Amino acid sequence: MKATFPHMGNIYIAVKALFDGLGIDYIIPPQNSTEALNIGTKYSPEEICLPFKIMIGNYIQAIEQGADTIILTGSCGPCRFGEYCELQMNLMKSLGYDLNFIVLDMPKDIGINELLKRFKKIGSTSTKSKLEKFKAAKNAIQIMHLIDEIEALSHYLAGYERNKGECKRLLQECKKEAMKLSNPNEMLSLIKEYKKRIEYVSVDINKDPVKIALIGEIYTVIEPYSNFYIEDKLMDYGVSSKRGMTPTWWLKNMALSPVKLNSLNIKKSSREYLSMEIGGHARECIGEAILSYKEGFDGAIQIFPLGCMPEIVSKSILPSISRDYEFPIMSLVVDDMTGEAGYITRVEAFIDLLERRRDNVLYGS
Repeated sequence: MKATFPHMGNIYIAVKALFDGLGIDYIIPPQNSTEALNIGTKYSPEEICLPFKIMIGNYIQAIEQGADTIILTGSCGPCRFGEYCELQMNLMKSLGYDLNFIVLDMPKDIGINELLKRFKKIGSTSTKSKLEKFKAAKNAIQIMHLIDEIEALSHYLAGYERNKGECKRLLQECKKEAMKLSNPNEMLSLIKEYKKRIEYVSVDINKDPVKIALIGEIYTVIEPYSNFYIEDKLMDYGVSSKRGMTPTWWLKNMALSPVKLNSLNIKKSSREYLSMEIGGHARECIGEAILSYKEGFDGAIQIFPLGCMPEIVSKSILPSISRDYEFPIMSLVVDDMTGEAGYITRVEAFIDLLERRRDNVLYGS
């Protein structure tokens, strides 16, 4: 077995640590790019959403390097993503590829035993002992959590840093150096060291930067290529940003879902506007918008792929939240035809709006 997986944000670092720890063969697809999107667009159904197209590009690029097993997360909810595995299996088969798919669905949908069986299948070619496999999984989860923390810290402190670009430089450097290591313990130590360095970045506590929350569909919020690297651009603009959607959040949400203790703060916050699950992460989008307001953020940007039904519902609710809380929210829809120039112009205009709004409050006009 030579495993591969689709890119989604920083997940590739943790997966590398896991596979290295298990001692199994794997291929990490090239970072998402126009090439991957073009490949996926060529073979995918025309009206399918952007994440599907990019993922198909990831698979084909990895297969060309020898991958024969695809690992992906699933969803059995009323969201198009719930059909990804079947659609992708059939599509790849029609293209002449003989592949194994291992789908990691939510335990509430397939049961704990079935999920553990699928995890076991991933490590089936590993010669490591049970204890070593446990340590490999533990290290990978720790690395995922630390990278998420470092990203969150960097994105927030970018608005306060004295030396412009330092947080961004350290974050990128951390990821680059981590990928050079094949020992999970060494990777863990390196990431911990970078976390300390970012925590001690020189900041100006007298600054009061614009603060923006990123909400919406999980893939397009997490995967930087799909959202035109919006977090990097916000750092360049001196904006403090945050997003609740992270790989660590997803893993914790999945683990707690069988006992219905997942995302309790989000469920509580969204209850007035969206009291039930409708698929995807629509409820999370609504809850995070309200939580961001309560946390003192100046505004929020919703990002989702064209045709994403749960986020279309969210988009129809967000104006009510914006009006009720006097909290600016902008929605950005992304697709393979989205133009970067117009997209960035809208982001810059939204930042200007938030700055002017602050000035109006400050001077009472």
